[in-house]
Amino acid sequence: MNIYYYANQVYQYGHIKPVFAQTGGTFVVNKFNRFLRFKFYMNNPDVIIRDLRKEIDLSGVIISCSNTIIKKNKDTSISIFIGHGAGDKKYGGSAHCLETYDYHFISGDKHLHKIKDVGITIAEEKLIKIGYPKFDEYLDSKLNKDQYLEYLGIVDKSRKNILYAPTWKWGDGTLRRFGKKFCKEISRDYNLIIRPHFQDRSYIIKLKLWAKLNGLKHVYFSNPAKIIKNNTMNDFAISDLLISDTSSINYEYLITCKPIIIVDNNYDQLHNMPTDLNILDIVQTYQSNKNDICSMIDFELNRNTFDNYNKMLHNCFYFNDGKSSQRAADFIKSLNI
Repeated sequence: MNIYYYANQVYQYGHIKPVFAQTGGTFVVNKFNRFLRFKFYMNNPDVIIRDLRKEIDLSGVIISCSNTIIKKNKDTSISIFIGHGAGDKKYGGSAHCLETYDYHFISGDKHLHKIKDVGITIAEEKLIKIGYPKFDEYLDSKLNKDQYLEYLGIVDKSRKNILYAPTWKWGDGTLRRFGKKFCKEISRDYNLIIRPHFQDRSYIIKLKLWAKLNGLKHVYFSNPAKIIKNNTMNDFAISDLLISDTSSINYEYLITCKPIIIVDNNYDQLHNMPTDLNILDIVQTYQSNKNDICSMIDFELNRNTFDNYNKMLHNCFYFNDGKSSQRAADFIKSLNI
């Protein structure tokens, strides 16, 4: 059986990389420049180009990370939507695209509530509960922290590592507003690891040069485009605290049960979430006119957040047992096509 994985951007495949490791398959992109990115960043995998505006000539199972309609032959192919995040930002494009898929891989109750919140209806038998595949890599205890610290070039390993991973401008990302400020202030006492959104990856060069010209040490960068070497879970493993905004990474970081600080922004295109599925109810929010970021970090590193974070994790995501990608792979292989 042929298995295909589709995404609009290379970073979206980070979400299903553990599933791909179980099943193998072929990557599908819709533009030549994305074809080149996949070849470069994914260590030269099998990649094909297809125009999604036309019916595609693929038979087998097509798993999509992107909210788009896949025009396929219903007799020879099956489509599965998995998406590429767990945050509160509303679906890009039309949510009604989701109704066109044969199945949906569901990560947890938060995922189900997002579907409900956009007002679409998907039959129960199409909702396949697998959990969150990205967590498998964190839970399997095979991440080499020392090797990754060396890869990033972190010198002073006695310092706590603070991960700053904001979303991009579409979600009112805070990198350009607070990036330099955080570099100056946080790097005085901590190692600061900046992981921008994929769409802001070009800003790494500018910020790295600025930090060097200003003599700032203990500032490091994780390139989100390099989803093999700069795996998000590596950043999770070596960090002691996360700072973000409206990024999906807020919820993903719950798997660590380490402290989270959310930078306040003005983005309001968010799903309406009940208290037990809303991370804002258990974390501190940074407001530049009211708070000192280093004082907040110090406070968070010295308080016990485990119980609240662990409860939110299990409220939002199913299983959390390191076997989500296996459940997905087993379902894919069970399909008759």
